[in-house]
Amino acid sequence: MLIRAEKDSDRDAVYAVNVSAFETPSEANLVDALREQAQPVVSLVAEDNGQVAGHIMFSPVSLSGYPNLKIMGLAPMAVVPEHQRKGIGSALVRAGLEQCRQLDFTAVVVLGHPEYYPRFGFSPSDRFGIDSEYELPVEVFMALELQPEALSGKTGRVKYHTAFSNE
Repeated sequence: MLIRAEKDSDRDAVYAVNVSAFETPSEANLVDALREQAQPVVSLVAEDNGQVAGHIMFSPVSLSGYPNLKIMGLAPMAVVPEHQRKGIGSALVRAGLEQCRQLDFTAVVVLGHPEYYPRFGFSPSDRFGIDSEYELPVEVFMALELQPEALSGKTGRVKYHTAFSNE
């Protein structure tokens, strides 16, 4: 398995991965919108035997009151059903977090499964005094500091790119 940056030639395969992994094409359409509208994005694919089997995207989010804070939102992450539970998603998350670090982002947030994301260091965002613009259970909105104390003393609401509102 190879984790690498998404290329233009991967677009159809990335769309297909997201459609196969989710109940509707909303996430696949979101990826297309973020690719065009949000900068910078981290978009990685997992390739297995020359085929794109997984995809992850990170895009900038903002924290109210801290416009200069560099935070990424992890969304979406998808693995084709026949390749799930083989470590592809975990490899994508780890590689994506490392790329965010290299781009000098200080933290990452995710709206996801509370049993899955803590293995990468995510914890409920209320621990940092931040919440999401979306109404959801506190345990599913999580944050990870990529730099020590990046979120210390910075309370507020995370707002996602407008492309998320259009889906």
